[in-house]
Amino acid sequence: MRIIVLLLLLVSNLAVAQTTSPQIDKLNQLDKEISVLYGESKTMLGSTRDVVRLQLLKKNDALRDVIQALIEQRSDDDHDILLKQVNQQVKFIADASTYLLNKIATTETTLEKETNEGKLLAQKTLDESRRFSMLLLAEQWTNYQWLKLLNQPSPASEQALINDVEHRLEFMSASLIFDSQQEALLNNQLESATEGEKSTIQLEHILTQRKVNNDISTLQFLVTLADKMTLDTTQYKQQIFEATGTLTDELLNVDLILSIISSWGEGSGQWLADNAPELLFKVLIFIAIILTFRWLKKITRKIVKRAVSSPNLQLSRLIQDFFTSMSGNIVFAIGLLIALSQVGFDLTPILTGFGVAGLVIGFALQDTLSNFASGMMLLIYRPFDEGDFVEAGGVSGKVAHMSLVNTTIKTFDNQVIIVPNSKIWGDIIKNVTHESVRRVDMVFGIGYSDDIVLAETVLADIVQSHAAVLKDPEAVIKLHTLNTSSVDFIVRPWVKTEDYWGVYWDITREVKIRFDKEGLSIPFPQQDVHLHMVEKPAK
Repeated sequence: MRIIVLLLLLVSNLAVAQTTSPQIDKLNQLDKEISVLYGESKTMLGSTRDVVRLQLLKKNDALRDVIQALIEQRSDDDHDILLKQVNQQVKFIADASTYLLNKIATTETTLEKETNEGKLLAQKTLDESRRFSMLLLAEQWTNYQWLKLLNQPSPASEQALINDVEHRLEFMSASLIFDSQQEALLNNQLESATEGEKSTIQLEHILTQRKVNNDISTLQFLVTLADKMTLDTTQYKQQIFEATGTLTDELLNVDLILSIISSWGEGSGQWLADNAPELLFKVLIFIAIILTFRWLKKITRKIVKRAVSSPNLQLSRLIQDFFTSMSGNIVFAIGLLIALSQVGFDLTPILTGFGVAGLVIGFALQDTLSNFASGMMLLIYRPFDEGDFVEAGGVSGKVAHMSLVNTTIKTFDNQVIIVPNSKIWGDIIKNVTHESVRRVDMVFGIGYSDDIVLAETVLADIVQSHAAVLKDPEAVIKLHTLNTSSVDFIVRPWVKTEDYWGVYWDITREVKIRFDKEGLSIPFPQQDVHLHMVEKPAK
């Protein structure tokens, strides 16, 4: 389309006086090249002709760049040449604009008669024509500014152009409002349409979307041009912002900000006036339902806590807290959904969103979910509880806290270690304090020359005299192993779990004292080295 209107300019004979200025020489050269390309384009067909026309466009843009450069560095010698070139550009733009307006009118008439498939192609052609028409307006405005600099202003023509831009702004603003409403209407129809109707509505929706996008881009271009003409474009910028939601530097304009706030205020006030009674009633219903279910949440928690605390169930402290907390939260979540439905929220997309979000979160948090599952297994099978001393996940210590994701263990030297539940559940778990009674396993050795009966008597006396050693089960004291350097006795008294280490340390200390007193030795590994002297034979 731009090629066609450019050819209108090339019909006229571009004759410029010869000069020695390099820029003027370049101007003359571009004139000659454009004339040659124009002649070639008339004799070519197909893609070759399109290539030549593309070259024509580039040459004309280069021509305008040279004119711009000459005007910025203008001299009296170049004045007449530049004035002639600019007037030719003014005439070209005027002729091209008239041609394009006629072409747009013809295309719009054709568009109404086309089928939906044909309308898509016709709409594309129409959008290109309108886009180039806008570019011509900007170039014409530039031409008038050049004439001012060349001391030949054209105020009447310039005002006519300003009026034209104002008219087009109003038209595109109305067109954007209409097309946006049509798009919203078609979008609603798509949601409720049957499968047979959707194909037709979808084509219309696509066509309307293209119209809206073209309206926005055209309006943005016109606003930029109108700003150069010092026209008030506040309402149009506000409309573009509301249509696109795009933040730009223009939003820092105070008038635009005030206009947007005023518009929102008027709209909000009208909406409140129309919907205030119904809205107030819905808010009261929402608050009443929330308060009711908060009360039900507390009641439910109390009932569940009393149920899970029953001695017959023998549930761990953590699983009791879990069931108590979850029961209350579930009741409140149900109440929240009911409250939202009463104020007009559609719960279907919310629940669907929860499902999709759950799937996405499941993939993203696989390790965390593995820990959660392991935590549930720990709650169900209860291999340990808070306060127990355990060896789990490669860590030994007291269970300080347990959640559904991890377990906090405090070691004997007062370090706090947080272990993922999956590591604990996937490994061997040793609960040291699970039972109320434990056996203390100790081994004591005497020398081979010592009295075995005396050793048994001393060990039995030490064990039986300790107050923390239980009478039942009975302690075991037996000769166990004839070792390489010692005769070993096993000593296995039973104690309460909390007395384990006290008994272990007391008996070990007492054994050393009594063995020394009774003359019983405690062997330690040793080796005898024998040296044999070999006499050398006499020579």
